[in-house]
Amino acid sequence: MTPASHAQDAAPRAELAPTGTLRAGLIEAPSAGLIFVGRAADGTPEGVTADLGADLARVAGVPLAVTLFPNSGAAAAALQAGSLDVSFMPVDATRRQVLDFGPGYYDLESTYLASAASGITDVAQVDRPGIRVLAIDGTTTLRASARTLTRTQPVAVPSLAEAVSRMRAGQADAFALSRDTLRPVVPQVPGSRIVSGGFQQTQVAVALPKGRPAALAYVTAWLQEAKRAGLVRRIFDAHGFDGDAVAP
Repeated sequence: MTPASHAQDAAPRAELAPTGTLRAGLIEAPSAGLIFVGRAADGTPEGVTADLGADLARVAGVPLAVTLFPNSGAAAAALQAGSLDVSFMPVDATRRQVLDFGPGYYDLESTYLASAASGITDVAQVDRPGIRVLAIDGTTTLRASARTLTRTQPVAVPSLAEAVSRMRAGQADAFALSRDTLRPVVPQVPGSRIVSGGFQQTQVAVALPKGRPAALAYVTAWLQEAKRAGLVRRIFDAHGFDGDAVAP
């Protein structure tokens, strides 16, 4: 079933946007990425997920209302509470217990940004006693980092901006995040480097509250068509991610 045929049916649209407006939760950061959005000069959210959310609302024929969150854990909690209708975030087993996920649009690898002073160049070197590791609260990356580190543990911070601030101040040795999102962070932390290797591979996917099967079918058809038609590729390219592959 195509998104166009779904849009003809009031039931899926009512389940997707029960208030009559598509309430999308996006995650904000100082630099836009494949998950995070930044802000334009007028304050409007901009980035890959902002464009995806806008296209979903357009296809569904409903207004869009965007709420910005400091991390994906907060957006996931809002989805679970039913105060959001859709978001885009990395998938893991913990989230699958409380949310439903449609298709993925990007395959990500979680790794670390290391400070110049730490001397760390490889993911294995992070797992040493005394290494101060940061990760964003409530995220799949935090959970995966905590699972894979045995000699140290990550400290949760509320946002990417806070992590960058602590790294710049020399208050941490490594920061866990997806490789694509760390690339624009490197210039913000002088001397830092993204280490070789990773500790988590997962997908970034469209997320919905549980118990909305018609809405899940709708967004599944929409994103599959957006990938097939090249829309997701064009969105990636428009935001400077021409070197990143769209998930099949």
